[in-house]
Amino acid sequence: TLITFDSLNLTHMATAKSLLTIPDFSLSPRIDQVGVEERAARFTTRSIKKESKMNGLKLVLNMIDLTTLEGKDTDGKVKQLCYKAIHPHDAVPDLPTVAAICVYPSMVKVARKALGDSGIRVASVATAFPSGQAPKDVKIRDTKYAVNEGADEIDMVISRGKFHSGEYNFVFDEIAAIKEACGDARLKVILETGELGSLDKVRRASDIAMHAGADFIKTSTGKIQPAATMPVTLVMLEAIRDFYYATGKMIGMKPAGGISKSKLALHYLVMVKEVLGDDWLNNEWFRFGASSLANDVLMQIVKEKTGLYQSANYFSVD
Repeated sequence: TLITFDSLNLTHMATAKSLLTIPDFSLSPRIDQVGVEERAARFTTRSIKKESKMNGLKLVLNMIDLTTLEGKDTDGKVKQLCYKAIHPHDAVPDLPTVAAICVYPSMVKVARKALGDSGIRVASVATAFPSGQAPKDVKIRDTKYAVNEGADEIDMVISRGKFHSGEYNFVFDEIAAIKEACGDARLKVILETGELGSLDKVRRASDIAMHAGADFIKTSTGKIQPAATMPVTLVMLEAIRDFYYATGKMIGMKPAGGISKSKLALHYLVMVKEVLGDDWLNNEWFRFGASSLANDVLMQIVKEKTGLYQSANYFSVD
């Protein structure tokens, strides 16, 4: 069922419980799809004033995992993306950097060197991204390779075939094994919600990932449509909230794919604030997986500062 309260009262969570047993994931809460869609739509009606909009746009920029995940990626393209991560738009001073650069494992070392001491994290997809169709030992080696190359974060994909077959323990064990292989790197678990088929399954997959050790749960690879949507993200945010109430452990959220406009990104921030509260409104706990979003955010920031829209030609191509 859809839970109606909007935000966490974090002051009452100081003595949160710890999980003693792994739950029966077949008993994850059922989702009222109509209720979720109606509530998600209401987040898009909030009025955001000028000063709040500028702050929100800068926050969105600082939450972006600037991403290139193509077979044609080259060292040069990754270096260019890293330069943009550090210098989003030199014509506007005092802009924040993005949160991370997300690349394939083979490009991690290039990104690590290009980012230097900027503080921008290097995220790497792993575990036979995007299909996840590989043996567990291959996925573990893939993960360890990326970490050894310098990745701060690992974005893994779950085995959707096993999930659809009801082999929830297999999915759980695989996530736990990848988490162990990550060492000190943070683990983002990609559910590939466009292949799950229902909001009930999105909730169940979220529960499995969090109990297995995910630091973040992430909607999509960006290779499957539909990717991130507000109803799907709302279900995942509510799963995070319930997990926090049960364990006292904060889990991050990363919608990825299909979020290319700053107006939509601001709607997502409203949703995060009203479901989870201010503690999640930073790039430690919320990210956008995007490539084209950054330029739209920069265009909107320039518009807010000058009153004029600049052509897309004035912004670097990602």
